[in-house]
Amino acid sequence: MALPKGEKAAEITDHGGSLGRARRLFPQAPEPWVDLSTGINPHSYPLFELPATALSRLPEPERVCELNEIAAGVYGCPSAFNIVSAPGTQILLPRVASLVAPGRALVLGPTYAEHARAAALAGHAVSEVADIDALADADLAIVVNPNNPDGRVVTRENLLGLARALHSKGGLLVVDEAFMDVGPREQSVAGDVGHGGLVVLKSFGKFFGLAGLRLGFAIAAEPVARRLETELGPWAVAGPALEYGARALGDHAWQNEMRERLRSEMARLDTLLSRFDIPVRGGTPLFRYLEIPHAADLFDLFGEQGILVRNFAWSSTALRIGLPGGEAQWAKLERALQSSARQRVSGQRKTIS
Repeated sequence: MALPKGEKAAEITDHGGSLGRARRLFPQAPEPWVDLSTGINPHSYPLFELPATALSRLPEPERVCELNEIAAGVYGCPSAFNIVSAPGTQILLPRVASLVAPGRALVLGPTYAEHARAAALAGHAVSEVADIDALADADLAIVVNPNNPDGRVVTRENLLGLARALHSKGGLLVVDEAFMDVGPREQSVAGDVGHGGLVVLKSFGKFFGLAGLRLGFAIAAEPVARRLETELGPWAVAGPALEYGARALGDHAWQNEMRERLRSEMARLDTLLSRFDIPVRGGTPLFRYLEIPHAADLFDLFGEQGILVRNFAWSSTALRIGLPGGEAQWAKLERALQSSARQRVSGQRKTIS
């Protein structure tokens, strides 16, 4: 059953990307949907023909080692022995949270909700804080950098200082760098895990636009990496993910060209939004973060026209909007913004009269 207009934005889930939810909320919306809710690159790494053995045989440990070598070079970590390959970072979250005994977990927020849930599953008492200095009181501290959804960046210097403070008392800092591929990579702390007290998470699917492949990495001091690897067990990463991960991470030309393309499209989206008096408050080249008083109405209007954006339980004024995947999607977004602008002008006139 569809919700009444004006109440649809109130149905919040913790994640974007659910077209099933979108269709339930807006059953009359035109197909195909334009999904701008995820922050995943709409221009995925080119598909290629996989070797038959990627599907017909269990993954060889040597291929995992090769992938880890390539990833270590790309992410700037000390060695391949600091890398743990996994079927996405989601499966790593509760395991990483369990690296320290149950205690007080603090998450720098607002941010991705799964970190708090995973820490609670690991037995921690979880709270969200808005000030990075407050994280020093944690046994387990979690920072998403750049942050999802507002793009906030914490400097490498501040993160390393926090990691040292936590390590001195047996604590742990977890830094989720899911969007650092399109962020200020000089602020990455992946190269600093050897000092201890620090675990860095890397997502493959977002930047390379292959989220369904399920591939991610934990980067940590060698003893911690080995523990996580042992817990995941053999054959954790599927053969196709190993092949795509090795090919894409080794393709530096594609990565550099894609970063330029995403920056250009980010600027195009900012310009389009500004034409309709919608200021951008933050984000990354993969998504833009908005804070506007009519966010719920805009969410509804987009949905009615078959465009899904991200709304949030913790704010009635916040939206996150990803990049359209082609000219037809850009045009559909522009038409929706034009319709929203007309409705707002009409509403203002009615109020004045």
